Formats: sequence, C-alpha cells, structure tokens
Amino acid sequence: MNKLLATLIAGFFAAGAFAQAPAAPATAAAPAAAVAPAAKADMKDAKAQAKAQEKALKAEKKAQAKAESKATSEAKPAPAADKMADKAAAKVDTKLPQGK
Repeated sequence: MNKLLATLIAGFFAAGAFAQAPAAPATAAAPAAAVAPAAKADMKDAKAQAKAQEKALKAEKKAQAKAESKATSEAKPAPAADKMADKAAAKVDTKLPQGK
C-alpha cells in the first residue's frame, strides 16, 4: 500500500511539473541569430512578470504565515498573566469577610 501511495504521489508531482513546462515549438528550431529582437524583449518581459508574480506569491505566503502565528500567539494567554490572575483572585478571596 505504501509503495502504491508513493508511486501515485510521485506521478502527481511529475504530471504537475510536465503541465507547467512550456510547450515545445512545432516548427524546426530557428538559429539564435535569426530570433527577432522584439521576440527577445517579449521573452524578457514574460520572465520579469513571472518573477514578479513569484515574489508577490512569496510575500503573500509570508504575510499569511505571520498573521497565523500572530493569531495563535494572541489566542494563548501568557503563563505569567495566568499566574498574576490567580494571585489576584486569591487576594480577593482572602480579603472577603467570612460568614460565621
């Protein structure tokens, strides 16, 4: 069962990587010198956009992780605060008049 799961997971990763790879051109490859300068500029723009998107995604993930960690730290009261609250409650209990 473990081998089957490992094979399926590896297959999903391979399929994902294959799906993201750029499609091969259907025509024969042109010499590098014959590539038009406009096409090179378009490729540079596409690469710059991809990098910008990747940076934005990383920043978004980082901000989300930071917000989650902050939310969990706010949800838990500090141990010192718990101790102080217990001490304050004990002082109030001792100061109350006891019924006879």
